[in-house]
This record gives sequence, C-alpha cells and structure tokens, in this order.
Amino acid sequence: MNSLPPTHKTSVILFDYGGVLADEGFRNGLAHIARSQGRNPDTLLSNAMDAVYQSGYVLGKGSEADFWKLLKKKCGIKGDISVLRNEILQRFQLRPWMLQLVDDLKSRGYRVGILSDQTDWLEELDARDHFFSHFDAVFNSYHLGVGKRDPEVFRKVAQSLQAPPEQILFVDDSPDNIRRANAAGLQAILFRNRQQFEKELQEKLQAVQQDMQYRPDTPT
Repeated sequence: MNSLPPTHKTSVILFDYGGVLADEGFRNGLAHIARSQGRNPDTLLSNAMDAVYQSGYVLGKGSEADFWKLLKKKCGIKGDISVLRNEILQRFQLRPWMLQLVDDLKSRGYRVGILSDQTDWLEELDARDHFFSHFDAVFNSYHLGVGKRDPEVFRKVAQSLQAPPEQILFVDDSPDNIRRANAAGLQAILFRNRQQFEKELQEKLQAVQQDMQYRPDTPT
C-alpha cells in the first residue's frame, strides 16, 4: 500500500482487534468447537455472543467461568474450560501487514488505537504477541464497562481521545458496529478483506485531503 498523506479532518484511526488486526479467533474457535461436538457453528456463535454479554464478562462485570457456564447451559457443549478457551485464543493470529499499516499511519501523524469488545483475553494476547506498543491508545470493553452494542461507547472513546467524533475513523468487521459508529458521528470502514480495506482507506483519506486542499478559507 502506498504511503498515506496526513489530513486535518481525520486525526484518529481506531481498529477492531479480532477480524481486523488479527484473525477472528472467537468465531473460528467456536466453529471448531461446534463441529467437533456435532453442533451448528452459527448457532453456537450467536449464543456465545449473547452469553459473553449476559454473563457480564465482556464488560468486566462477570468472570470467564460465568461465561462458559452460561454458554454450556445454552448450547450443551462440553469440555474443560482451559481446553475450550485455548481453541479460541490460539486462533487469534495477528496480521503483520496490519501492524505495518498502523506504524505507517502513526509515522504520518495520525493517532492510532484499538477499540475492541474483548475481555481480559486482550491483555493475555498482548503478553503473547506484544502489539499494544504499536498503538497510542487501547480501548477494551472489559475496562470501559460498555461495549460496541451500545453507541455510547463511541462517544465515550471520542471524549477520552479529546477528538470530535467526525475526526475519528473506525475500522470494524461487523456491519452493526459500523452502523452504530456512524450514528455516533464517526467515519467508518467495514473490513471485508485486505484489498477492499486498503482501497477504501486510501480513497477516504485522500478524498479528505483533497477537500481540505481545495476548500476556500473564507466564503466568497
């Protein structure tokens, strides 16, 4: 990807972790668990997304044990928690090209951060892969006490960054999260694949740069 010019309009770029910065370990791990136990992967994922909220785990208000207990009750899956969690964590694999892009953006004056609906697993993954150091800020629902299902999280993060929402660009692989970010006033890109994302990112930032370049300072 070509180097990107800095702009005054976009000052902060926030990235989701699973599915953007890294392979989606939660979805892929649960799919493996479902298949190995003769269950429907989509059903297990849907129930797990609900359970991680209903247990309070993703918001730092419940424990990992609470999450697994609720998910087992909902879906009837079996297995030792340490084995089940490993099926998920081992599948969160960082994408080196994404970290290179983050470093490139940071070197050009953008503030870069993570905004993730994660649990204390995120710190565990950083201890393994050492990626926090690439970012200016890390926002994790586990510590924020609010997740991306609530549009308030975007306003809370903007306030913490001391940046107007319209100057924040958010990248996520969930259409629902993108919709809520847009509703809160953020710019957003739905991540589908590398080629699509790089194209949309460059187009968006260059379009803003051109708008700033050709907009008159005073009305005529």
